[in-house]
Amino acid sequence: MNRFFREEEGQGLVEYALIIGLIAIVAIAALTSAGKSVGGLFNNINGELGKAGGNTGNAGN
Repeated sequence: MNRFFREEEGQGLVEYALIIGLIAIVAIAALTSAGKSVGGLFNNINGELGKAGGNTGNAGN
């Protein structure tokens, strides 16, 4: 029974699992935040291209 409580191999594995889980949470939060910013940027670009495309089509007539 004493040997069971003295073994530390399982503790190292649990510590690594907790670190990996924390890194995954931070990465997901960062990608979610960046995704919203990039989405807004592409929406702005799309709107400007739509305006420019509409103007150039009428300029030829």
